[in-house]
Amino acid sequence: MREAKGPARTTLPTTVVAALALLAGCSSTVHVEPPTPTGEAAAACRTLGTALPKTLDGLGRAASEPPSPYVAVWGDGQIALRCGVPRPAAMEPTAEVSDINGVGWFQDPRRPTLFTSTNRVAYVEVTIGKGHQPGAVLVDLAEPIKSSIPE
Repeated sequence: MREAKGPARTTLPTTVVAALALLAGCSSTVHVEPPTPTGEAAAACRTLGTALPKTLDGLGRAASEPPSPYVAVWGDGQIALRCGVPRPAAMEPTAEVSDINGVGWFQDPRRPTLFTSTNRVAYVEVTIGKGHQPGAVLVDLAEPIKSSIPE
């Protein structure tokens, strides 16, 4: 009978440890350097933060570190959004911009996973991991950007 109690005692702590590890994995945060917009751009970015979808391309929202109203991440950082960034250095006045559902997007030629919205009071930068379709992600972000950030 003693042997039967031994495994029962070791199973409970193992189960508790496994549950804690699972919870710790769910509450992980992603480090993203927040921008520091001011004035109208900062106000528009705060509005955007409340309008963004809870899921994007099948990924749920995650916490970012340090916390910021100007940053949103989905998954484990596979998709990251920063609102109120400076104009991209690589964006020349004659740069090609793609219109996706009424939002202009500049794709950085040096970083093909980096897109920045254009022609609004705040630039919105979105980094999209290689396992995701940029078109689908940018389509889902178009309405929140149009309704939150004026041209």
